[in-house]
Formats: sequence, structure tokens, C-alpha cells
Amino acid sequence: MPLRSPIVRAVAALSLTQLIGWGATFWMPAVTGPAMAGELGMALPVVMAGPTVMLIFMAMVSWPLSNIFERYGARPIMAWGSPLGAAGLLVMSIANGPVLYALSWIILGLAGACILTTPAQIAVTEIAGEKARGALGVLILAGGLTSTIMWPLTGFLQAQWGWRATTLLYAALMLLVCTPLHWATLARRPREKFAAKTVTEPAPIDRPRFVLLAMSFAANGFVTWGFALSIIILFETSGLDRASALAAAAFIGVAQWAGRMVDFLGGRRWSSFVTGLAASALFPLSFIVLLATSNFVGAMLFATLYGVASGVTTVTRATLPLQIFPTGAYARASAQLAVPLNLSFAAAPPVFTAVLTSAGPHAALWLAFIISIFAFCALFGLLLLYRRGEGRDGRE
Repeated sequence: MPLRSPIVRAVAALSLTQLIGWGATFWMPAVTGPAMAGELGMALPVVMAGPTVMLIFMAMVSWPLSNIFERYGARPIMAWGSPLGAAGLLVMSIANGPVLYALSWIILGLAGACILTTPAQIAVTEIAGEKARGALGVLILAGGLTSTIMWPLTGFLQAQWGWRATTLLYAALMLLVCTPLHWATLARRPREKFAAKTVTEPAPIDRPRFVLLAMSFAANGFVTWGFALSIIILFETSGLDRASALAAAAFIGVAQWAGRMVDFLGGRRWSSFVTGLAASALFPLSFIVLLATSNFVGAMLFATLYGVASGVTTVTRATLPLQIFPTGAYARASAQLAVPLNLSFAAAPPVFTAVLTSAGPHAALWLAFIISIFAFCALFGLLLLYRRGEGRDGRE
């Protein structure tokens, strides 16, 4: 695809803005949290609850935004959300206690619903059309580098200038880089096209399909985000030393990248159902491996299976709605799916940490195993429902 292609420009721009957006918000406290806690006089767990607040507010406004995305497209919403994100980071940089700190995360949650992941995926489908699945694969593949790039960068900037100046710099990037890129590279929706759409009924979203898809995605998301902050502790409590636990945890990221690459390379040949069900089956298998072993080899095998499953599932969350919902309903369906997803993401870390510390690693693994089986069953049920609907349409 030529470099001058609008699709290439949009995907490249969104890859950069998603890197900045997630790295400057959700992932930043993993580096700056201890310094923030010391200077603001707050306990570290309270500081680390900021991203959870962000996800909750992202969930709260995603459903109301769904019709706006469908009506006006992603471009104006993302262009408006970037300055809002900059405002949230500005408030964080001047915070002197819990009130302003909490307010900053509320603002970032409102901004995140306008610019992070789901809006970017909607923007890609608007500009890529029939080529959307491949373009989404590239965007998600690039997103896998967020922590790899932004954590070292944040650490370097904090060491040089402190966390407040680092936060201000990220606010400037949101305002001066993300805003113009969103405005200049995303699809403009002609007024004639908009007028034509407003006189027709919006494409329907099949509710049974939506519910099954939401349950499957939210269940797997609960598992992956639950383990995101506790996987090293899980390995250590299972018997691994610190170095081995860190090595196995780090390898998950490599396996996730491989999983995203597998779907990217094979996406044109395989249905999103095929890749999604395969990934959902790998999750419970990975937990069985870790339940049955307590050594480094078992941890690495778990990391491989779990990481590949997580990587493929990340792509499936973006591409499967393209297959099961009408094209005109993709934006609305994706924004509405963000509600249960963000709520599960927000609830998972504290729940898994509480189970891990109170009942032990095996209890956390059994909980993950049961939830992953539920996710697989929901997705398989969706496949049966989808095929039944396709067969009925064919007979008609």
C-alpha cells in the first residue's frame, strides 16, 4: 500500500497518538507512582487507583458516545478529546493532594473514551472500509509496543526533570501532536453522506449476539487485566525466585506480540471466529499448565500460551464486531462494547490481588480458569447463533 494512501497515513498517525495517549495516562503511574505518592502525601495503592478511576469513567461515557460516533464519525470526537486529555494531565501536574489528583483521572477518563482504543478502531474502519481488518491488525500490532517504549521514556524524563515536568510534557504532546494528527489524517464525513444517513434508520444491533460477545470479551479481559499487575507475584508465590519470575513475566509480552502477528499474517485466510475461539481455548490450557507445575519451564510454557492467547484476543476484540454486526453499526456496537470491557478492566486488578493475597495463587488460577471457560462457552454460543442466523438468511 503506497505511503500516500489515506489509510496508511491514518494508521500511522493513530499508532503514534495511541502510544502517547496510553503511555501518558494508564501506564504512567507504573513508573511515576512512587514519586507521586511521596510528594502528594498519598499511599501508593491510592495513587495506583488512578488508572482504575480512568477506566470507570471511560465506561460511563462510552455508551452515550456510541450514537455520536455513528452520527458524526471519529474525527471531531478524537480531535476534541486530545485537548481534554491535555487538560487532565495539566491538572495532574499541579495536583497537591488527593482532590486534584482524583479530578485529573476523571478528566482523563472522559478524554480516554474519546481518543483511546475504541475511537481509534472506529476511525480506522471509517477510512479503510473493506480493508479494515488488515488496518486494524497493524494498529493493534503497533499498540503492543506502548509499555516497551513509554516506560523507559517516562523513567528517563522523570530522572531528568521529575514527574511534574514529565506530565506537563505529555500534556503538550497530547495538545500539539495528537490534536492536529486526529484532525488532519482521519476521515472527513461529507455533509451529503451524513444527510443521506440521517434519513434512514440506523443499522440494528442484534442484542443476543451483542450480549454473548460482551460476556466473552469482558470475561477474558477480566482475566488478562487481572493478571497484568499481579503476574510476577503469582510466579513468586508459586515457587519461582525473583529473577525467574521477572523473566517469565517479561516473556509474556513477547508472546503477546507474536499472537498479534499471527492474526495479522493469517487474518485474510481465517475468520475472526476461528482465531478468537483458538485463543479462548488457549487461556484455560495455560492455567492448567501453571496449576500442574511449579518450575521455570512450566512458567515459560504458561507465558507462551497465555501471551499468544492474549495477543490474538486483543485483535479479535477489534475485528469480530466487523463480522457479526452490520457495517453501519460498527461504531455504535464498538462504543457500547467498551462499557463492559472497561468495567471488567477496572475491577480485575483489585479482585485478583485480593484473591491472590488472601487465598493464595492456586485460588487465583482456579478463578481465572473458570472465567476463561465461561468466556470460551460464550464465544462458542455466539458462533452457533451466528451460523443459525446466516443459514436462515440463506434460506430466505
